[in-house]
Formats: sequence, C-alpha cells, structure tokens
Amino acid sequence: MKVQGKMFLWLAVFILASAIVYCLWSGEPAGSVALFMAFALSLMIGFYLSFTARRADNGAQDRADADVADDAGEIGFFSPHSWQPLMLATGGALAFLGIIFGWWIMYFAAPVIMVAIFGWVFEYYRGSDQRY
Repeated sequence: MKVQGKMFLWLAVFILASAIVYCLWSGEPAGSVALFMAFALSLMIGFYLSFTARRADNGAQDRADADVADDAGEIGFFSPHSWQPLMLATGGALAFLGIIFGWWIMYFAAPVIMVAIFGWVFEYYRGSDQRY
C-alpha cells in the first residue's frame, strides 16, 4: 500500500499545481473549485493509504525483490451477492427526486437509505450467511 499512497500523494501535488495555474490563468470559479476539490480528495486517499500501510504488513508490491507470484492467493472476502446496494441506490434516487420536485419526498427517502445502510453493514451478522 505504500506505493499506492505515494502515487496518490504525488497526484495530489500535480492536481494542486494544475489548480493554481488554472485559477490564475482562467479566472473561472467552477473549474478552479473542482480542481481544488480533486486535490483534496487525492490528498485524503493518499493519506489514508499511507497511514494504513504503516499498520498493515508489506505486500509484494512494496518490496523491490518481489516476484509477481508472491502476491498470489486469497486477498480478502468480497460479497458474492447483496441487494443492499440496489436499495441504497433507490433511496439515493428518491433523495435526488426530493431535491427536484419537493423536499417532502425526503420523508420517504431517508428511511430507505437508513435501512439500506443498516442492512449493508450488518449483512453478514445474521441469517444463513452469518460470518461473524
């Protein structure tokens, strides 16, 4: 993860330089704000990956003498099926419809979003797929 963290931090530096040049050259506020937000997001991801790399064991990509086959094997657990993202997307679509047509639709969207998040977080703590 050290490599990925450094890549995102260098990307953040590049985006910051581009944002400053774009802001001074164009004077257009929307693009400048978008570039500064992209800088902030890259910086957050780079910081997270760098911080996590200190606590996690080194992967094969972090060693100079590593071979491609050193990184083979199981990486982790990935959910094979889940209906919760579809439910969350439905709640998000309702929320955006609430912004367009009226805020009263948020009363219907908020419970759908909350149930979807709860279901997604605790998906493998109950039922036949219980893992923990």
